[in-house]
Amino acid sequence: MKIVVVDPDILGGEPVFAGTRVPIKNLTDYLEGGDTLDTFLDHFPTVRREQAVGFLEAARERMAAAATAAE
Repeated sequence: MKIVVVDPDILGGEPVFAGTRVPIKNLTDYLEGGDTLDTFLDHFPTVRREQAVGFLEAARERMAAAATAAE
């Protein structure tokens, strides 16, 4: 399943959830603001839960790998 798309024809190349025009940044902004994943998904119904969770899992894995590499 494709999670993120970067296409110069969609929002000028800003990373968006695949099949949508919803920027990834919207999810991180919601979570940083204290909103829940469910609130984000309610506000952006074109994003599937699997996409949002997949993005968060990939971000967590990259952060863990970066932390391990920095040791």
